[in-house]
Amino acid sequence: MKIIDGKALAQNINQRTKDAVHEFISKYGRSPKLSVILVGNNPASEVYVSSKQKKCTELGIESNLIRCDNHVTESQLLNTIAALNLDQNVDAILLQLPLPQHLDSYKIINSIAPAKDVDGLTDANLGKLISKHYGIVPCTALGILEMLKNKKVSGKNTVVVGRSLLVGKPIAQLLTNLNATVTLCHSKTQNLEQITKNADILVVAIGQPKYIKAVKRGAIVIDVGINRVDGKLCGDVDFDAVKDIVKEITPVPGGVGPMTIAMLMHNTLLCAKHNMKNNK
Repeated sequence: MKIIDGKALAQNINQRTKDAVHEFISKYGRSPKLSVILVGNNPASEVYVSSKQKKCTELGIESNLIRCDNHVTESQLLNTIAALNLDQNVDAILLQLPLPQHLDSYKIINSIAPAKDVDGLTDANLGKLISKHYGIVPCTALGILEMLKNKKVSGKNTVVVGRSLLVGKPIAQLLTNLNATVTLCHSKTQNLEQITKNADILVVAIGQPKYIKAVKRGAIVIDVGINRVDGKLCGDVDFDAVKDIVKEITPVPGGVGPMTIAMLMHNTLLCAKHNMKNNK
């Protein structure tokens, strides 16, 4: 078994981004700028936002945090996003999810200008995955693609467990575009164990600790889940149950997580380049 080291891969990507950010600053006289919107005081969201802003600082990207209280109205949030859309000094907008239940996440996400949609979650950017004319690709899906970059994907029996817009659906489409034979599984899938046992490449993103225990011998496993059990982090795949069977697997922590943040930085720079090109 080989561990797919997300930390090391992310470190290489971050270095490339940092170098490119320096070039951007030299060319345009300013840093790329990411605006982060945080609604409410969800402890997990606070941690995620803090780690994202820390990485921005490390790579020379400017970031600002816009805090909204838990009772912010939909119109107030839409007005905030509209102002950021018009601000030429803001290159990328990140709306930290989940939002409080009284807010329409779909409507609010799609109010973000597609060119500034750093998470790639607007209909415009998700739609481009189908046509292969990529705009901004969702960060976690892009990170997984990087992890599989040097693996032979074409023609392989690939199973994605989980159909979220953040991970499952975009990575299933990206792998289809690379000529993998993709099966997309979810909570209504029957005989899931039989399906996962036939996967050459298995991607799991369901938020259920150690749920997947059946894998094919020699499989490549990408475990996106981050769950806390008895004070320890674990993935959606039962690592101990499969470690002697698989060919390669991502650890939790230290696998997909660092790659997601690395691709967020990559996407922020991409948005900044598009912004400067369009505003010449």
